[in-house]
Amino acid sequence: PVSSGARGLAMSAPPEPSEDARARDATQDASSLSADLLDAAKHASFVVRSSRDRDTVEYVLTEHLRMSGVYWGLTALDLLGRLGEMDVEPILEWLQRCKHASGGYGGSEGHDAHVLYTLSAVQICALLDRMDLVDADAVASYCASLQNDDGSFSGDEWGEIDTRFTYCALSVCRLVKRKNAVDVAAAARYVARCKNFDGGFGCEPGGESHAGQIFTCVGALALADALEEVDGDLLGWWLCERQVKAGGLNGRPEKLPDVCYSWWVLSSLSILNRTHWIDRVALARFILRCQDPQKGGISDRPNDEPDVYHTFFGVAGLSLMRFPGLKEIDPVYALPTHVVERMGL
Repeated sequence: PVSSGARGLAMSAPPEPSEDARARDATQDASSLSADLLDAAKHASFVVRSSRDRDTVEYVLTEHLRMSGVYWGLTALDLLGRLGEMDVEPILEWLQRCKHASGGYGGSEGHDAHVLYTLSAVQICALLDRMDLVDADAVASYCASLQNDDGSFSGDEWGEIDTRFTYCALSVCRLVKRKNAVDVAAAARYVARCKNFDGGFGCEPGGESHAGQIFTCVGALALADALEEVDGDLLGWWLCERQVKAGGLNGRPEKLPDVCYSWWVLSSLSILNRTHWIDRVALARFILRCQDPQKGGISDRPNDEPDVYHTFFGVAGLSLMRFPGLKEIDPVYALPTHVVERMGL
Protein backbone atom coordinates (compact mmCIF):
# COMPACT_ATOMS: atom_id res chain seq x y z
CA PRO A 1 0.00 0.00 0.00
CA VAL A 2 1.09 3.55 -0.65
CA SER A 3 1.79 5.56 2.47
CA SER A 4 -0.02 8.85 2.84
CA GLY A 5 3.10 10.35 4.39
CA ALA A 6 3.30 12.59 7.42
CA ARG A 7 0.92 15.42 8.19
CA GLY A 8 1.73 19.10 8.64
CA LEU A 9 4.83 20.24 10.49
CA ALA A 10 5.07 17.00 12.40
CA MET A 11 7.03 15.53 9.48
CA SER A 12 10.37 14.12 10.65
CA ALA A 13 13.42 16.13 9.62
CA PRO A 14 15.67 14.27 7.15
CA PRO A 15 19.14 13.62 8.53
CA GLU A 16 21.86 16.06 7.54
CA PRO A 17 24.54 14.82 5.11
CA SER A 18 27.72 13.35 6.45
CA GLU A 19 30.60 15.81 6.55
CA ASP A 20 32.87 13.03 5.38
CA ALA A 21 31.93 11.70 1.96
CA ARG A 22 34.10 8.66 2.64
CA ALA A 23 31.49 7.53 5.17
CA ARG A 24 28.98 6.84 2.42
CA ASP A 25 27.60 3.37 1.90
CA ALA A 26 26.61 2.58 -1.68
CA THR A 27 25.32 -0.89 -0.80
CA GLN A 28 21.89 0.35 0.35
CA ASP A 29 19.03 1.85 -1.58
CA ALA A 30 16.46 4.25 -0.12
CA SER A 31 14.16 1.44 1.03
CA SER A 32 15.89 1.60 4.42
CA LEU A 33 14.45 5.10 5.06
CA SER A 34 11.09 5.83 6.70
CA ALA A 35 8.17 6.55 4.39
CA ASP A 36 7.12 9.30 6.81
CA LEU A 37 10.09 11.40 5.67
CA LEU A 38 8.21 12.15 2.43
CA ASP A 39 5.08 14.25 2.90
CA ALA A 40 3.09 12.65 0.12
CA ALA A 41 -0.17 14.34 1.10
CA LYS A 42 1.27 17.85 0.92
CA HIS A 43 3.08 17.17 -2.35
CA ALA A 44 -0.12 15.89 -3.92
CA SER A 45 -2.01 18.95 -2.70
CA PHE A 46 0.74 21.18 -4.11
CA VAL A 47 0.44 19.59 -7.55
CA VAL A 48 -3.36 19.81 -7.60
CA ARG A 49 -3.28 23.41 -6.35
CA SER A 50 -0.71 24.37 -8.98
CA SER A 51 -3.04 23.10 -11.71
CA ARG A 52 -5.91 25.26 -10.46
CA ASP A 53 -4.17 28.51 -9.49
CA ARG A 54 -4.18 30.35 -12.81
CA ASP A 55 -3.62 33.86 -11.48
CA THR A 56 0.09 33.42 -10.76
CA VAL A 57 2.93 34.73 -12.89
CA GLU A 58 4.37 31.20 -12.91
CA TYR A 59 1.24 29.89 -14.60
CA VAL A 60 1.49 32.50 -17.34
CA LEU A 61 5.21 32.07 -17.89
CA THR A 62 4.93 28.30 -18.30
CA GLU A 63 2.13 28.31 -20.87
CA HIS A 64 4.48 27.20 -23.67
CA LEU A 65 5.39 23.97 -21.84
CA ARG A 66 2.09 23.27 -20.11
CA MET A 67 1.70 19.86 -21.75
CA SER A 68 4.91 18.70 -20.11
CA GLY A 69 3.86 20.31 -16.85
CA VAL A 70 0.64 18.30 -16.88
CA TYR A 71 2.61 15.11 -17.53
CA TRP A 72 5.00 15.89 -14.65
CA GLY A 73 2.15 16.61 -12.25
CA LEU A 74 -0.02 13.61 -13.14
CA THR A 75 2.89 11.19 -13.07
CA ALA A 76 4.04 12.50 -9.71
CA LEU A 77 0.52 12.00 -8.36
CA ASP A 78 0.41 8.45 -9.68
CA LEU A 79 3.79 7.57 -8.15
CA LEU A 80 2.50 8.96 -4.85
CA GLY A 81 -0.64 6.83 -5.17
CA ARG A 82 -2.85 9.94 -5.35
CA LEU A 83 -3.84 10.29 -8.99
CA GLY A 84 -7.48 10.11 -7.94
CA GLU A 85 -7.18 13.57 -6.35
CA MET A 86 -7.01 15.17 -9.82
CA ASP A 87 -10.05 15.65 -12.06
CA VAL A 88 -8.62 14.31 -15.32
CA GLU A 89 -11.56 14.72 -17.70
CA PRO A 90 -11.02 18.48 -18.24
CA ILE A 91 -7.35 17.72 -18.83
CA LEU A 92 -8.16 15.21 -21.56
CA GLU A 93 -10.55 17.66 -23.20
CA TRP A 94 -7.82 20.35 -23.14
CA LEU A 95 -5.30 17.88 -24.54
CA GLN A 96 -7.52 17.22 -27.54
CA ARG A 97 -7.60 20.95 -28.26
CA CYS A 98 -3.79 20.96 -28.41
CA LYS A 99 -3.75 18.37 -31.21
CA HIS A 100 -2.75 19.46 -34.72
CA ALA A 101 -3.79 18.10 -38.09
CA SER A 102 -0.19 16.96 -38.57
CA GLY A 103 -0.62 14.44 -35.76
CA GLY A 104 1.59 16.35 -33.34
CA TYR A 105 0.65 18.27 -30.19
CA GLY A 106 1.53 21.75 -29.02
CA GLY A 107 2.63 22.78 -25.54
CA SER A 108 -0.76 24.41 -25.04
CA GLU A 109 -3.71 25.62 -27.07
CA GLY A 110 -2.61 27.83 -29.95
CA HIS A 111 1.01 26.68 -29.85
CA ASP A 112 2.85 24.97 -32.70
CA ALA A 113 3.20 21.21 -32.68
CA HIS A 114 6.50 19.99 -31.25
CA VAL A 115 7.86 16.50 -30.62
CA LEU A 116 8.60 17.34 -26.96
CA TYR A 117 4.95 18.06 -26.21
CA THR A 118 3.75 15.30 -28.50
CA LEU A 119 5.57 12.82 -26.26
CA SER A 120 4.09 14.44 -23.14
CA ALA A 121 0.59 14.21 -24.63
CA VAL A 122 1.02 10.53 -25.48
CA GLN A 123 2.48 9.85 -22.02
CA ILE A 124 -0.55 11.50 -20.41
CA CYS A 125 -2.92 9.32 -22.44
CA ALA A 126 -0.86 6.24 -21.57
CA LEU A 127 -0.87 7.11 -17.88
CA LEU A 128 -4.64 7.64 -17.85
CA ASP A 129 -5.30 4.54 -19.99
CA ARG A 130 -6.84 6.66 -22.74
CA MET A 131 -4.72 5.70 -25.73
CA ASP A 132 -7.99 5.56 -27.65
CA LEU A 133 -7.66 9.36 -27.91
CA VAL A 134 -4.38 9.07 -29.81
CA ASP A 135 -4.35 8.56 -33.57
CA ALA A 136 -1.40 6.18 -33.67
CA ASP A 137 -0.82 6.39 -37.41
CA ALA A 138 -1.02 10.18 -37.48
CA VAL A 139 1.29 10.74 -34.53
CA ALA A 140 3.83 8.22 -35.86
CA SER A 141 3.69 9.90 -39.26
CA TYR A 142 4.33 13.24 -37.57
CA CYS A 143 7.44 11.86 -35.90
CA ALA A 144 8.64 10.36 -39.16
CA SER A 145 8.27 13.72 -40.88
CA LEU A 146 10.78 15.19 -38.42
CA GLN A 147 13.57 12.70 -39.16
CA ASN A 148 16.48 14.02 -41.20
CA ASP A 149 18.73 12.27 -43.71
CA ASP A 150 21.50 11.75 -41.11
CA GLY A 151 19.11 9.98 -38.75
CA SER A 152 18.63 12.95 -36.40
CA PHE A 153 15.27 14.49 -35.58
CA SER A 154 14.11 18.08 -35.69
CA GLY A 155 11.87 19.22 -32.86
CA ASP A 156 9.33 20.85 -35.15
CA GLU A 157 8.88 22.21 -38.64
CA TRP A 158 11.41 24.96 -37.96
CA GLY A 159 14.30 22.53 -37.92
CA GLU A 160 16.17 22.69 -34.58
CA ILE A 161 18.09 19.43 -34.06
CA ASP A 162 18.79 17.94 -30.62
CA THR A 163 19.23 14.42 -29.27
CA ARG A 164 16.28 15.10 -26.97
CA PHE A 165 14.08 14.98 -30.04
CA THR A 166 15.45 11.57 -31.05
CA TYR A 167 14.43 10.14 -27.69
CA CYS A 168 10.99 11.75 -27.92
CA ALA A 169 10.29 10.45 -31.42
CA LEU A 170 11.42 6.91 -30.63
CA SER A 171 9.46 6.86 -27.37
CA VAL A 172 6.29 8.10 -29.05
CA CYS A 173 6.55 5.45 -31.76
CA ARG A 174 7.06 2.73 -29.17
CA LEU A 175 4.14 3.92 -27.05
CA VAL A 176 1.77 3.92 -30.03
CA LYS A 177 3.14 0.56 -31.26
CA ARG A 178 4.58 2.03 -34.47
CA LYS A 179 8.29 1.49 -33.83
CA ASN A 180 9.16 1.05 -37.50
CA ALA A 181 7.45 4.25 -38.61
CA VAL A 182 10.89 5.89 -38.34
CA ASP A 183 14.37 4.69 -39.33
CA VAL A 184 15.41 3.36 -35.94
CA ALA A 185 18.84 2.16 -37.05
CA ALA A 186 19.71 5.56 -38.53
CA ALA A 187 18.53 7.26 -35.35
CA ALA A 188 20.79 5.01 -33.25
CA ARG A 189 23.76 5.72 -35.51
CA TYR A 190 23.23 9.46 -35.12
CA VAL A 191 23.06 9.20 -31.33
CA ALA A 192 26.26 7.13 -31.35
CA ARG A 193 27.97 9.97 -33.22
CA CYS A 194 27.13 12.25 -30.26
CA LYS A 195 29.21 10.14 -27.87
CA ASN A 196 32.22 11.86 -26.30
CA PHE A 197 35.63 10.75 -25.03
CA ASP A 198 34.31 10.71 -21.45
CA GLY A 199 31.54 8.26 -22.32
CA GLY A 200 28.85 10.92 -22.17
CA PHE A 201 26.64 12.38 -24.88
CA GLY A 202 25.79 15.87 -26.07
CA CYS A 203 22.90 17.47 -27.93
CA GLU A 204 24.73 17.05 -31.25
CA PRO A 205 28.05 15.57 -32.44
CA GLY A 206 30.82 17.37 -30.54
CA GLY A 207 28.42 18.82 -27.97
CA GLU A 208 29.39 18.84 -24.29
CA SER A 209 28.41 15.85 -22.17
CA HIS A 210 25.45 16.74 -19.96
CA ALA A 211 23.41 14.51 -17.67
CA GLY A 212 20.11 15.52 -19.25
CA GLN A 213 21.33 14.77 -22.75
CA ILE A 214 22.86 11.51 -21.54
CA PHE A 215 19.45 10.29 -20.37
CA THR A 216 17.90 11.11 -23.74
CA CYS A 217 20.71 9.35 -25.60
CA VAL A 218 20.88 6.28 -23.37
CA GLY A 219 17.08 6.13 -23.38
CA ALA A 220 16.98 6.46 -27.17
CA LEU A 221 19.54 3.69 -27.58
CA ALA A 222 17.55 1.48 -25.19
CA LEU A 223 14.42 2.11 -27.27
CA ALA A 224 16.42 1.31 -30.42
CA ASP A 225 17.79 -1.91 -28.88
CA ALA A 226 21.28 -0.49 -29.39
CA LEU A 227 22.74 -0.18 -25.89
CA GLU A 228 25.95 -1.75 -27.17
CA GLU A 229 26.81 1.76 -28.34
CA VAL A 230 27.20 2.80 -24.68
CA ASP A 231 30.43 2.22 -22.76
CA GLY A 232 28.70 1.31 -19.52
CA ASP A 233 31.74 1.49 -17.26
CA LEU A 234 33.12 4.74 -18.68
CA LEU A 235 29.74 6.47 -18.71
CA GLY A 236 28.81 5.01 -15.35
CA TRP A 237 31.94 6.50 -13.84
CA TRP A 238 31.15 9.93 -15.33
CA LEU A 239 27.62 9.73 -13.96
CA CYS A 240 28.59 8.63 -10.45
CA GLU A 241 31.06 11.53 -10.31
CA ARG A 242 28.05 13.84 -10.46
CA GLN A 243 27.36 13.17 -6.77
CA VAL A 244 28.61 16.01 -4.57
CA LYS A 245 29.40 16.14 -0.85
CA ALA A 246 25.84 17.22 0.05
CA GLY A 247 24.54 13.98 -1.47
CA GLY A 248 22.81 15.55 -4.48
CA LEU A 249 23.73 15.22 -8.13
CA ASN A 250 24.80 17.85 -10.64
CA GLY A 251 24.51 17.81 -14.42
CA ARG A 252 28.12 18.69 -15.29
CA PRO A 253 31.43 18.97 -13.43
CA GLU A 254 31.79 21.92 -11.04
CA LYS A 255 28.05 22.68 -10.96
CA LEU A 256 25.70 22.83 -7.99
CA PRO A 257 23.48 19.85 -7.21
CA ASP A 258 19.89 19.98 -8.40
CA VAL A 259 17.01 17.65 -7.57
CA CYS A 260 16.12 17.21 -11.25
CA TYR A 261 19.36 15.32 -11.81
CA SER A 262 18.09 12.73 -9.37
CA TRP A 263 16.16 11.58 -12.43
CA TRP A 264 18.50 12.43 -15.30
CA VAL A 265 21.51 10.70 -13.72
CA LEU A 266 19.74 7.88 -11.90
CA SER A 267 17.62 6.85 -14.89
CA SER A 268 20.76 6.37 -16.99
CA LEU A 269 22.49 4.48 -14.19
CA SER A 270 19.37 2.35 -13.81
CA ILE A 271 19.29 1.47 -17.51
CA LEU A 272 22.98 0.56 -17.23
CA ASN A 273 22.39 -1.41 -13.98
CA ARG A 274 24.79 0.79 -12.03
CA THR A 275 22.67 2.68 -9.50
CA HIS A 276 24.77 1.07 -6.78
CA TRP A 277 27.72 3.17 -7.95
CA ILE A 278 26.38 6.14 -5.99
CA ASP A 279 25.25 6.61 -2.40
CA ARG A 280 21.50 6.35 -2.85
CA VAL A 281 20.67 7.02 0.78
CA ALA A 282 22.66 10.28 0.72
CA LEU A 283 20.87 11.29 -2.50
CA ALA A 284 17.46 10.44 -1.03
CA ARG A 285 18.22 12.57 2.01
CA PHE A 286 19.21 15.47 -0.25
CA ILE A 287 15.87 15.23 -2.08
CA LEU A 288 13.98 15.07 1.21
CA ARG A 289 15.71 18.23 2.45
CA CYS A 290 14.33 20.02 -0.63
CA GLN A 291 10.71 19.54 0.46
CA ASP A 292 8.70 22.60 1.42
CA PRO A 293 7.25 21.71 4.85
CA GLN A 294 4.57 24.44 4.73
CA LYS A 295 2.99 24.31 1.28
CA GLY A 296 4.36 21.06 -0.11
CA GLY A 297 6.31 20.49 -3.29
CA ILE A 298 10.01 19.93 -3.88
CA SER A 299 12.55 22.53 -5.01
CA ASP A 300 15.87 22.32 -6.84
CA ARG A 301 17.88 22.83 -3.64
CA PRO A 302 17.03 23.17 0.06
CA ASN A 303 15.07 26.32 0.98
CA ASP A 304 14.30 27.32 -2.62
CA GLU A 305 10.79 27.68 -4.04
CA PRO A 306 9.13 24.37 -5.02
CA ASP A 307 7.66 23.72 -8.45
CA VAL A 308 5.93 20.86 -10.23
CA TYR A 309 9.02 20.08 -12.35
CA HIS A 310 11.29 19.40 -9.39
CA THR A 311 8.49 17.74 -7.45
CA PHE A 312 8.09 15.17 -10.20
CA PHE A 313 11.79 14.55 -10.69
CA GLY A 314 12.38 14.36 -6.96
CA VAL A 315 9.61 11.79 -6.51
CA ALA A 316 10.78 9.91 -9.63
CA GLY A 317 14.33 9.79 -8.30
CA LEU A 318 13.12 8.45 -4.96
CA SER A 319 11.08 5.85 -6.83
CA LEU A 320 14.15 4.65 -8.74
CA MET A 321 15.87 4.22 -5.38
CA ARG A 322 12.95 2.18 -4.00
CA PHE A 323 11.86 4.72 -1.42
CA PRO A 324 9.06 3.08 0.60
CA GLY A 325 5.46 3.93 -0.28
CA LEU A 326 6.10 4.96 -3.88
CA LYS A 327 5.12 3.13 -7.04
CA GLU A 328 7.97 2.07 -9.30
CA ILE A 329 8.87 4.09 -12.39
CA ASP A 330 10.32 2.75 -15.62
CA PRO A 331 13.71 4.41 -16.34
CA VAL A 332 13.32 4.29 -20.13
CA TYR A 333 9.72 5.42 -20.64
CA ALA A 334 9.56 7.71 -17.57
CA LEU A 335 6.15 6.24 -16.76
CA PRO A 336 5.04 4.16 -13.79
CA THR A 337 6.02 0.53 -14.28
CA HIS A 338 2.42 -0.62 -14.00
CA VAL A 339 1.54 1.53 -17.03
CA VAL A 340 4.40 0.11 -19.10
CA GLU A 341 3.41 -3.42 -18.14
CA ARG A 342 -0.26 -2.78 -18.90
CA MET A 343 0.72 -1.59 -22.38
CA GLY A 344 2.87 -4.67 -22.98
CA LEU A 345 6.02 -2.65 -23.65
